[in-house]
Amino acid sequence: MVGAEFVHLHVHTEFSLLDGMIRIKDLIERAVAFQMPAVAITDHGAMFGAVSFYKQARDNGIKPIVGCEVYVAPNKRTDRDEVGHHLVLLCKNYRGYQNLCRMVSASYLEGFYYKPRIDFELLAEHNDGLIALSACLKGEIASALKVDDLDRATAAAGRLKEIFSGNRFYLELQENGIADQLKVNRELIALGRKLNLPLVATN
Repeated sequence: MVGAEFVHLHVHTEFSLLDGMIRIKDLIERAVAFQMPAVAITDHGAMFGAVSFYKQARDNGIKPIVGCEVYVAPNKRTDRDEVGHHLVLLCKNYRGYQNLCRMVSASYLEGFYYKPRIDFELLAEHNDGLIALSACLKGEIASALKVDDLDRATAAAGRLKEIFSGNRFYLELQENGIADQLKVNRELIALGRKLNLPLVATN
């Protein structure tokens, strides 16, 4: 089998309660079977599996990409108002890992409201070494596009592009069989062209 060019960058494991479908051990075995050079884990609001994932991936010749699908509060993380939107963060290097750990820790200690939440203040302060993906239909941009609010989607994308400068912010396309996703994908492609933002395909 020829090595797969596709790399999974949005994966929930058993550490994403009520959402993850695969155990880390099985994830690594599948990546090896398909000769994938790398794989990521992006559990919901948590990094409990990061160390085990990193070790198992390295032991099997797979490049581990540590990440997290964080919850971003619409205002301050200390406000008890809304859960917020999803955002995928991937560690580019050790500095990024340190920053992601800081933000995820703060989400539990300072921002917990039904879910562990960060905010844009933390993103602005601790984005070094991180790459951001716009996430699923529960991401801020996709949520706006789903209801035809192009202005809000454009503003949200511009804000994240500014925070993750240096081409570190990607609009995320998914193929999951959901009708709204097909519509959002088309709008994301158009938005990417408008704002000169790169696209990434995830699972």
